[in-house]
Amino acid sequence: MALEIEQFMCRSDNFGVLAHDPASGETAIIDAPETAPILEAVDRTGWTPTVLLVTHHHGDHVAGNLDLKKRFGLKIVGPRSEADRIPGIDGTVGDGDRFAFGTDEVDVISTPGHTAGHVCYHFTRSGVVFTGDTLFALGCGRLFECKPPDMFASLKKLAALPLETVIYCGHEYTEANARFALSVDPSNSALKERAALIQSRRAANQATLPTTLIEEMATNPFLRAHDPVIRRNLGMETASDEAVFAEIRKRKDIF
Repeated sequence: MALEIEQFMCRSDNFGVLAHDPASGETAIIDAPETAPILEAVDRTGWTPTVLLVTHHHGDHVAGNLDLKKRFGLKIVGPRSEADRIPGIDGTVGDGDRFAFGTDEVDVISTPGHTAGHVCYHFTRSGVVFTGDTLFALGCGRLFECKPPDMFASLKKLAALPLETVIYCGHEYTEANARFALSVDPSNSALKERAALIQSRRAANQATLPTTLIEEMATNPFLRAHDPVIRRNLGMETASDEAVFAEIRKRKDIF
């Protein structure tokens, strides 16, 4: 993987990320939940940020925008349809856009669901995707601005990426997500093994990310609406995949 990545905690449960291309020296910040931990990561790595890539407009993802822009003179890029809600934005992107980042290329994937304009950034040569609050390890984002069919379609886009794709998301929700996943897919041996590992990591105060798409396809119920065991557990054997997904999301909201 050409991309070097520094992941760290911000706020109570947000992940901060620096993504560095060693060949060019370019460094991206992926979302800006909080200024201080990002500055500490910059000092720790010695990487000077050149661009801030924003996945969506929520305050816990843009709180540090203006401070970081003032300090580094970096360019802030975010989803076109949320531009008026993203502090300091300089450039906008939408579905299908592609831009160079050092020796890598970034494909922009529109993933409405959590917010209406949410985007993900897929670094194609490095095989890494930053999914913000769309796809979590063992979960997906709450539907604040869209309906279940929107999120279902967005997750299908991400599920179509190469299975070896490495996934970084916006929050450390994995332990709680694992408990819910087991409630709808309790006989999944891969999920049970993963849940035990997650519990061990969190007990040691270790991060549960990154994950991979192949791991999520095997264990994340929000990507498994087609699975006959989950459908049977929900009593929805003849329902559409979209309806099964909507039921899983509804259950998670009240879990």
